[in-house]
Amino acid sequence: MQAAPITRTGRRAGGRTRTALAAGLLTAVLALSGCGAAGDSSDAGSSDKRALSAGEQNGGQNKPDAAGEAAADAKEGAARPGTPNKPDPVTATHVIRTASLSVEVKSASRAAAAARTVAQDAGGLVANETTEQVDDTHDSSHLVLRVPQGEYDSVLRQLSGSGKLLSRTSTAKDVTDQVVDVESRIATQRASVTRVRKMMDRAEKLVDVVTLEGELSSRQAALESLLAQQASLKDRTALATITLDLMEPEAAAEEDNDDPGFLDALSGGWHAFVTMVRWLAMAVGAAAPFLAVAAALLGLWRLLRRRGRKAGPAGE
Repeated sequence: MQAAPITRTGRRAGGRTRTALAAGLLTAVLALSGCGAAGDSSDAGSSDKRALSAGEQNGGQNKPDAAGEAAADAKEGAARPGTPNKPDPVTATHVIRTASLSVEVKSASRAAAAARTVAQDAGGLVANETTEQVDDTHDSSHLVLRVPQGEYDSVLRQLSGSGKLLSRTSTAKDVTDQVVDVESRIATQRASVTRVRKMMDRAEKLVDVVTLEGELSSRQAALESLLAQQASLKDRTALATITLDLMEPEAAAEEDNDDPGFLDALSGGWHAFVTMVRWLAMAVGAAAPFLAVAAALLGLWRLLRRRGRKAGPAGE
């Protein structure tokens, strides 16, 4: 009569034991699944080991400290930018356009002024300009123009028609993938910087604070580098670059090869006459002192001769 209650109590205890074992088994399976997923997504198995060891040093807790989280987050942040980024089909195309023109014009200075006006009217600017004289006979100008992509073809046509076109080259480079990749890296790096700052707010140990400050400085430097790349790409894709060389024809050399005419002979004769008169005047000026002394001596000699003649008849 007393065996039945004991059996029911044993059955209740056995059921509770089986329920606890099942719950523990389910928890272990979920823990193992979570660790496997984390290892597949960010390859952070070694980071988890370091984080767990750091947690044990801090009191045997399973939660890693701030330094362990920073190390794991560093690997995660380093793995994300390296993944290939496929551009969105609706993303705008980004192209870098460059062109080089060589044009022969009558006046390099006037053509350069006209080129500046064309670039400014199109909403562009003159990045560089140089004008020099070649062989003391003709001028040449070198200009680097930056114009909006939408006005690139129109400006190129106007500059090509400003004179005799000698050469023309143009290139176009699609950098859409590079632009999308840099934007993705910037977003990931900003999120990484935000996570490190949150860790610094939760950090209590001096060692963790120093480690997190180093991580924050490194990630901010990487973010600034990416932002500089983005600015450079934006500038080169927003404005096309046109290099323009303006040269005057060598007209002076052609005139030297012509036969001389009457006016050329008259001009040459007058130049020779003036040169001869100048040299005679210089010779007279140089001999004037000697001529003056010779004239004085000749006058004195004549005076003495006359006196001698007068004294001779008087003595007789």
